[in-house]
Amino acid sequence: MALLAADIGNSHTLLGLVVDGQVIADWRISTDERHTADEWAVLLRGLLGLAVEDVDAIAVCATVPAVLHEWREMLARHFADVPHLVVEPGVRTGLPVLMDNPREVGSDRILNALAAVQEYGGPAIVVDFGGTATTFDVVNEKGQYVGGAIAPGIEVSLEALGRRGAQLRKVELLRPRSVIAKNTVEALQSGMLFGVAAQVEGIVARMIAELGVDPGEVSVVATGYLAGLVVDECRCFTHRSPWLTLRGLELVFERNR
Repeated sequence: MALLAADIGNSHTLLGLVVDGQVIADWRISTDERHTADEWAVLLRGLLGLAVEDVDAIAVCATVPAVLHEWREMLARHFADVPHLVVEPGVRTGLPVLMDNPREVGSDRILNALAAVQEYGGPAIVVDFGGTATTFDVVNEKGQYVGGAIAPGIEVSLEALGRRGAQLRKVELLRPRSVIAKNTVEALQSGMLFGVAAQVEGIVARMIAELGVDPGEVSVVATGYLAGLVVDECRCFTHRSPWLTLRGLELVFERNR
């Protein structure tokens, strides 16, 4: 079965064609709240091309309500004959969520945790490097989602510096030559890249200590489209899985179909 999996985030939307647990094609586009259902349909058909006829089902998760509304309309109007699932509160995932209010946890975070447990077992910590936010999600040794943390994303932090700093400007997200920078551009890159890396290592270490388990027993998984920038600067990661959310969408679709 070919599943079109869509992870609609604040900054970007990740699309993937998933077959038997493998992402055979993928696309990343900007999330634009102004797009109508018809525009999303045109965009999808343009990206998929002839492969649109091979799509057997569609699974969607979203953190942007306005975009999700248009996707629902698009699925009803343009893909009415294709089985689909919107992963939201109330949908069975098979992952116990031990939170004060489980319904407020983003569906993408639950999907990441579910896929991590399926692929690597628990305990596990997933760090998702998005442009708007960097999220940390924790699963204990019993396979239960126990919570996490949210930090500003790399792109948002860089944009904020550019707006609020009179002598600062937007720079390309690259690894600088050294931590001790010799110019303003590399100083911004150094502070951002190595600052995020230190933040991630610190939070992950605190989470492992709070779990009360041996660090060697914990799978620490990096995902998100900005993970490639940071993962090599951190010593805490045991796995990198770019398509973790898409894999989670496939698992939940199989559970609910």
